[in-house]
Amino acid sequence: MATDLIEVDVENPSPEAIERAGAAILRGKVIAVPTDALYALVADPLNLHAVAKVFTAKGREPQRSLPLLVSDLLMAEDLAAELSARFYILARRYWPGPLTLIVPASARVPLKVTGNTGRLALRQSKSRLLNALLEKLDQPLICTSANISGHPTCRSGIEVFGVMDGRVDLVLDGGLCVGGGATTVDVTEPYWRVIREGAVPEKEIAECLKGS
Repeated sequence: MATDLIEVDVENPSPEAIERAGAAILRGKVIAVPTDALYALVADPLNLHAVAKVFTAKGREPQRSLPLLVSDLLMAEDLAAELSARFYILARRYWPGPLTLIVPASARVPLKVTGNTGRLALRQSKSRLLNALLEKLDQPLICTSANISGHPTCRSGIEVFGVMDGRVDLVLDGGLCVGGGATTVDVTEPYWRVIREGAVPEKEIAECLKGS
């Protein structure tokens, strides 16, 4: 697989770049894009061939789920079997932003996307580029860190190209990404828990939920 690279303005992505990236995703391709955090691999979660390509590109274990990007709460509701009060409190406080929430997946989501766990990680991003893609395609997108599993996430388009050349179909090079990684919170259990602490501190999550 030959990997293409095109430059993109992350604050004002051109219609041509969005068109090309969107068309690639609809064809089941895996693309790498800059986000409001670091670089991410993006693909169609409803296309099992594309899902398999993401796992292969990252060398990711099949029992690990793939996070999904949503455009709004309505899209999240469509993907989840049920959403708790904690989910709404945190989503309304931190979305769009660097907070990923783990929820029970609906039957619409392929089990492979959930790592056969039946649980789903959802996030709404501040990235204008990602939101333009979501608007273009009107569907959720796989959005997982651009790296080989176990290695650091890539911070620039050139770094992604060097690490993942031949593993992904297209890299949108938006320069250097300096955002912190997202905090991941599991709200599927009776007691919430932080799976990974990132840009939003665990203490702040606790205060937000306690204040509710």
